[in-house]
Amino acid sequence: MANSRPTFIVGIGGSAGGLAAYKALLDALPPRTGMAFVVIAHLYPTAHSQLAEILSRHTKMPVSVASRAMPIRANHVYVIPPNADLLISTGNLFKVVSPRSRRNAQVDLFFDSLATAMGPRAIGVVMSGYGGDGTEGCRHIKAGGGVTFAQDVSAEIENMPLSASEAGHVDFVLSPSSISEALQELARPGPAH
Repeated sequence: MANSRPTFIVGIGGSAGGLAAYKALLDALPPRTGMAFVVIAHLYPTAHSQLAEILSRHTKMPVSVASRAMPIRANHVYVIPPNADLLISTGNLFKVVSPRSRRNAQVDLFFDSLATAMGPRAIGVVMSGYGGDGTEGCRHIKAGGGVTFAQDVSAEIENMPLSASEAGHVDFVLSPSSISEALQELARPGPAH
């Protein structure tokens, strides 16, 4: 753990049907990629979310609900708290704004802050869900030199991943386990991509 700063921060956004996708992605990921993973799910504002607990059964990485000023560490998974906008502030710390500013915009808001904070080391993944949240955020990540993914036809609800890919802001359209393989490829040290 000498270097706990992540090489990349991976934002994983989703809504309806996203849980199966997050679990499949984590099941296929080794625990030590050097990356940090942040799951931005659309949660009901009043929900008592079990998401961190559920996801912890699918990875050896520590899984926790993000909180204000929490440092973002490599080989950790973080989950958005209910009724909040989650952002990254300078120095790889979380910024939590509660109550959330508007409904179903949390993925775009997080991806925008991720693009600003990490530039080419930002990765956005749009999973199953209704609506177009994540599309604008993917545009910002790509504009900053980062990499974007959208879930393929395996998505239970294709609106979110389809919106991002049809807008031309997605580099790869893959299944969750194939996204995991691609992330491992990106994590390997080697010549700059």
